[in-house]
Amino acid sequence: MDPMLTAMQVAALAVAGMCHALLGSVKVPLAKKLEIDEARVGGLVSVFGFTLIPMVLVFGFLVDAAGKQAVLAGGFVLLIAAMVLLARLRSYPLALVAVLLLGTGWSALVNVLNVTSPPAFLPPEDFKTRMSYAMNMGDFVFGMGAFLTPLFVAALLRKLNLSSTLLILASFAILPVILGLGVDWNARQLLSQASGTVAGGLGTLLSDPIVWLCCLAFFFHVPIEAAVAAWATTLMTSKGVKEGVASTLLSIFWLTFMGSRLMVALTLPKGWDTTLITCMAALCVVFTFGIFLSRRAWVTCAMVVLAGCILGPIFPTLIAVLLSHLPQPLHGRAVGIFFCIGGIGWTAIPILIGAYAKRTSVQQAFLIATGSAVMLTLLSVLLKRFL
Repeated sequence: MDPMLTAMQVAALAVAGMCHALLGSVKVPLAKKLEIDEARVGGLVSVFGFTLIPMVLVFGFLVDAAGKQAVLAGGFVLLIAAMVLLARLRSYPLALVAVLLLGTGWSALVNVLNVTSPPAFLPPEDFKTRMSYAMNMGDFVFGMGAFLTPLFVAALLRKLNLSSTLLILASFAILPVILGLGVDWNARQLLSQASGTVAGGLGTLLSDPIVWLCCLAFFFHVPIEAAVAAWATTLMTSKGVKEGVASTLLSIFWLTFMGSRLMVALTLPKGWDTTLITCMAALCVVFTFGIFLSRRAWVTCAMVVLAGCILGPIFPTLIAVLLSHLPQPLHGRAVGIFFCIGGIGWTAIPILIGAYAKRTSVQQAFLIATGSAVMLTLLSVLLKRFL
């Protein structure tokens, strides 16, 4: 392993986590600065999410064709430009442009950093057998960046204005770029040698049942995670839990979410990847249906905390299965397809949950999340059988 690559990967993952949490961390002071309502704030968040679907696929092809270093450096340039623009803007249309740049840059990072996690955290001979270690460890670092960003932003805003805070955050994105200059990008495990033609490589991926099973499993997994993150406090307060307690329990959800990834990275035996995914998927059915049936506050709170332990390792272990199954030259495109299909589920299913919640309640709407969990379980069983 290249120590400089590992250092760059850790710094880059932390910055990627920071950017993922950025809009949620600054939305209140940003709305005040631009004098916009919650609907327009929601528009900014939607632009960030929708940008991921096409751009992560585009960058998947660019990673395999142009190389990881070029795409990663370009992603950081876009992130820095987005945060500087957010710091200086005075109008809502410019805010949309800034968020579009932020989402595009973040899409580039998502693609490259998932591909570079194995060589950053593992020796080449362990890529096939210990891929889940690399992906869970990488996503643990990413999660820490996302978790600490709101706390850091709140501390800065007590002493500085929004513009200065955003410029400080933008400066953090320079560190992985500098560290990247010391990485040997010509090392065999980092070279992006495209496999055949674009059409040929894409045809190979789209004709592989393992690729489809992994992508569809992610399609049904990620909205469960999004639903818990978005509505956990609503579920708890509807049962009489105080807002402060609900917020604390949501933080515990994220801590258990990250902790479970670290635990899996350090303890999961070789060859147990699909078994873990299947077990966790079945437990997703348990906790989502438990939320749907719950009539007591403590049951709802327990289900939310339990959800963090269950959901945390599913994504990194799932993408580990995908990448360990495929040759390295196809990894960029595979990650692009994986996130593109998952992004559709990430967008569409929470919209269905929200629409049904308007007619009934958030608790009743979690039956849709249970349906997603059932589909995730079935796909996980098929994945285990095919591998």
